[in-house]
Amino acid sequence: MSFNNLRDLEFKHITPDKNNNWINLTDNDFDSLLPLANKNTKLAKNQTDETAIFKIFSIGIVTSRDEWLYNFDRQQLAKKIQFFCDFYEQEKVRWYKSNKKKAINDFVDRKIKWTSELEDHLLRNSTLEFNPDFIVTSTWRPFTKKYLYLAKVIVHRLYQQEQIFPIGKDNIAICLTIHKQVPFVVIATNCICDNGIGSRLSQILTLYRYDENGNRQENITDWGLQKFQTHYSNKKIKKLDIFHYTYAVLHHPTYRQKYEQNLKREFPRLPFYENFQKWVKWGKKLIDLHINYENIKPYPLTRIDLPTSDNQPTPKPKLKADKTKDKILIDTLTTLEKIPKIAWEYRLGNRSALEWVLDQYKEKKPRDKTIAEKFNTYSFADYKETVIDLLQKVCTVSVETMKIIQKMETTDKS
Repeated sequence: MSFNNLRDLEFKHITPDKNNNWINLTDNDFDSLLPLANKNTKLAKNQTDETAIFKIFSIGIVTSRDEWLYNFDRQQLAKKIQFFCDFYEQEKVRWYKSNKKKAINDFVDRKIKWTSELEDHLLRNSTLEFNPDFIVTSTWRPFTKKYLYLAKVIVHRLYQQEQIFPIGKDNIAICLTIHKQVPFVVIATNCICDNGIGSRLSQILTLYRYDENGNRQENITDWGLQKFQTHYSNKKIKKLDIFHYTYAVLHHPTYRQKYEQNLKREFPRLPFYENFQKWVKWGKKLIDLHINYENIKPYPLTRIDLPTSDNQPTPKPKLKADKTKDKILIDTLTTLEKIPKIAWEYRLGNRSALEWVLDQYKEKKPRDKTIAEKFNTYSFADYKETVIDLLQKVCTVSVETMKIIQKMETTDKS
């Protein structure tokens, strides 16, 4: 065994970047690009202090009790919430009848999911009453919607949801997952989304924002509009154009490869690409595909159904992608075949869009004991035809998305 003298070893001197990163340092022009969002702009009282394209941004909703507040079935969600509210109110009565010698977190019965905020509400005598108007449609994961119970007392963190997705108001959001453990994720939605939409903490940039009176305002700043109009010498550029341009650029493979390390740890910044309107059209098409996927024409996949047998009258769910054979195993009886290879290439983080759908509809045992005992009613068999239809539509979305992305790549080479 040989040893090197420490004095003979060559060391490389590394200077951390402005964010104190020591590894995976970048050597590019990222800092010179236009910032999509920053805290100074979010907090700015005057427009003259804004220095980002979007005024406000928000983390996706954090419930801290997903198994209670989300459900594919609206009626089942209502039953869970009614139970939760009734139990909370019972505990409140029990608390005020007690001698209050125990700490509140030692006192409450854990049949429901408590957080420190909910315990504080109990101490403040807050009322928790089920209201069906608080059930909204949410984007849970890419191309997967669930019903969500959206009420202040029961939701852990709303963040800026009341400004960007107040109940009954319309908006369009670009959801970003920026995390060192997963590849960059970007997906558009027109409803409130979960903070884990891309499997890690996600940020949301919206086209509009709403004031406390429900009045709609532009969320793209005049500062951002002026930057674009000046660069392209075009006063006809609108804020909606910038929104579409942003969505297109964030899908550009060359952009994502060049700034890969930056996109793992900070908000994206935008370059100015030639032919602005071409990018606007691409972004608009992508947003239409990703938001209106439920209404798109299903891709004509080949469906194979085996006959049922007496030994297995109910097929066992599989929901597994076989990318080598370009097929999806739905259950022990049904298979979808002839999936176009290009469909697998549309990925959001570590999964293709098709795999996101498959994962969300699997039967999984709830972690919450009360949910497992009283409300574990989900059965894939009830959603089988819905999922098959959804997979065919997401297949169309994947193919059409990749066609646009390929055009972006062709633009680089031209």
